[in-house]
Amino acid sequence: MNLVQQIEKQEMKQDAPQIRIGDTVRAHIRIVEGNKERVQVVEGVVIKMRGSANRKTITVRKVSFGVGVERIFPLHSPRLEKVEVVKHARVRRAKLYYLRELRGKAARLKEIKVQSTKKTGRVRKKRAKAAAKKAAAQG
Repeated sequence: MNLVQQIEKQEMKQDAPQIRIGDTVRAHIRIVEGNKERVQVVEGVVIKMRGSANRKTITVRKVSFGVGVERIFPLHSPRLEKVEVVKHARVRRAKLYYLRELRGKAARLKEIKVQSTKKTGRVRKKRAKAAAKKAAAQG
């Protein structure tokens, strides 16, 4: 590993969430206005991702007062405090530029319901018990 890669690895955030195209995210940005600093929250759909490692960026689109606003966030920037994934959507493209032309309900994406880990854990245990009973019955 060369020197540039080592420095990039040190600069990366370790707690970056798994974000995919089509996710609705809430990004918390630190904004400096004069000598004051505040956190601004931007919530929108991830329409584009590019880059890798510590150069990775996401483009978030939201509609604000009837006007579409897109903002690019470097994921490993010190100004970006945190990114929360609000919901996941099922998409079949890597770039969702077509959302720019859609309005209202047409611009909605199909939401993916994510089950809690407790529930899926119980289902797996039941399946494992059933498989063990079946194997014992067969011989």
